[in-house]
Amino acid sequence: MGEGLFQPLHLLVILFIALLVFGPSKLKDLGKGLGEGIRGFKEAIKDENAGKTNASAPKDNKSE
Repeated sequence: MGEGLFQPLHLLVILFIALLVFGPSKLKDLGKGLGEGIRGFKEAIKDENAGKTNASAPKDNKSE
């Protein structure tokens, strides 16, 4: 048989069942909320990594 748990046919069946359970408008709202959550998570990770990079950068303490 096929490899892996999530084959394209399985994903289509799951999407169809979700469409039946939630309906098209609710599914759209769920997708939008999920996308915004992932986007916010990526921005937070990027900001945290940028803060660590700036904090760990060597400081130039030249005195004249």
